[in-house]
Amino acid sequence: MTTESILLISRATRNAHEVLETHADRLARRTGVDDVDVATYDSEPIRELTPQFERLTAETVYAVPMCAAHGHDTTTGIPAALSALPGEVHYCEPLGRSPAVTEVIEDRGTQLVPAADDVSLVLVGFGSSSKPYHRQTTDYHATRLREHSGYGEVLTCYLLQNPTVECVRYNTTTDRAIAVPLFLTRTEATEQEIPAKLELDRGGIEYADPLGAHPRITDAVHAEVEKQRALADGDRSAERSFEAQLTRTQRRVATDGDGGER
Repeated sequence: MTTESILLISRATRNAHEVLETHADRLARRTGVDDVDVATYDSEPIRELTPQFERLTAETVYAVPMCAAHGHDTTTGIPAALSALPGEVHYCEPLGRSPAVTEVIEDRGTQLVPAADDVSLVLVGFGSSSKPYHRQTTDYHATRLREHSGYGEVLTCYLLQNPTVECVRYNTTTDRAIAVPLFLTRTEATEQEIPAKLELDRGGIEYADPLGAHPRITDAVHAEVEKQRALADGDRSAERSFEAQLTRTQRRVATDGDGGER
């Protein structure tokens, strides 16, 4: 019988290991796979993840990038490092486009201020000057929240592109606002940079926690893994997915043992 594992991958941010282990424990209880593993890295995914991946022995691995949207690491370094896995790899989508994440965003907001016509909900994304994925993900949730939530307005802003975080205070039209960072874990950006740019000390804007260990994030991971399982069992479209293409095209080069070219 083929052994299966789920592999949760993240940057080693301030509480990343704690958050990932919480999701891993839940997934181990509900999925029936043989193992749920956690892997983190600081800055060089190929060099740092390769030795962690080489220790895994499952014949089929569902690798989940634990982030809101694709970025440089998830489209280059991480898929290249996955070639170190000895088994068959199914590289999953990031979590951001799951409807469950919309629920987490709304829950994070209503924990601070209940939805009302005189309250703005602000989604704070990372953004990118060259890739569309963070904007697409943030816009997806903003659209759903405008349609289904009770907030007077739902706005988006970004750290690395327009509209920028520091413009939020001047773009809202309501008296109160809640800003929800679309980040899985606590980082320097969520703890320092975003609060400073929002000028939280001026009042009028409440600031929510990142998505973190919310149970619905576990649900989002579970749903993505089950989708990949179903595709692997009988749908050739899995081989044509963006993530499958990444694992085919992003490969480690001939190395001297730490990911560098000879």
